[in-house]
This record gives sequence, C-alpha cells and structure tokens, in this order.
Amino acid sequence: MSDSLILEVANLETDVLTGIYSEETGRPQPLRITMRVGLKHQDRYTADCPLAASKNYMDLKFAATDGLPKGVHFKLIEAVADHIIETLMLQDDRVQWVEVKIVKLAISENGEEIGITLKRERKA
Repeated sequence: MSDSLILEVANLETDVLTGIYSEETGRPQPLRITMRVGLKHQDRYTADCPLAASKNYMDLKFAATDGLPKGVHFKLIEAVADHIIETLMLQDDRVQWVEVKIVKLAISENGEEIGITLKRERKA
C-alpha cells in the first residue's frame, strides 16, 4: 500500500485585483480559495516527530494572501492560481503537486460556485 500526504487550506477568503469586476470597479474582487498540496512524506510520523517533518500550513495561507503582489491586476483568475502554485513549489522541494480552486464570490447570485481549479505537478 502506498501512503500520500495532502495538506489542505480550504475556503480562505481574500480580495484580489482580478478580472472584469476589478477592471470595471477599480476594487479588488472577493475570492474563496482552496489549496491542496501533495507533499513527499516520511515513512512514519511519531509523537515526537519534529515540525520540520511536514510543511507549515501558514505557508499555504501566505501564498494565497500576503504572497500575492499588492496593486497588481491579474486579468485572469488562472494567473492568481498560477502565482500561488509557483510560490508553493519554489518554497519547498518536497511539494509534488499543487491544486488551487478559486471561486469568484462577486458574481454568485444564488450561492453557486463559479470559478476554476488549476493543478500542476512537479516535473520529475
């Protein structure tokens, strides 16, 4: 049997200059971002395992908030997802793949989730 380790930060809401919404209003667009990261893992995780044996969840949160450049207008939300993925992959060689789901909250009318999911795997 093969194990896998997937870190996840779900439903993080942040405002980003992106898309027609920001172009027309001049204001950041509210986004809901979920990130899943496949990480190389250890054979076992014991009670005394050091924190460095995994990735800090705050790195994921940073990539989707303060890691996004301020004042930059991303024309496509795909570019926002791409920036998050690149940030996470450059931070840590143990990251095998990153999946970013972005929901555009400003255009939802009845609670539907309108957006994209971008996944990138590290090349061997």
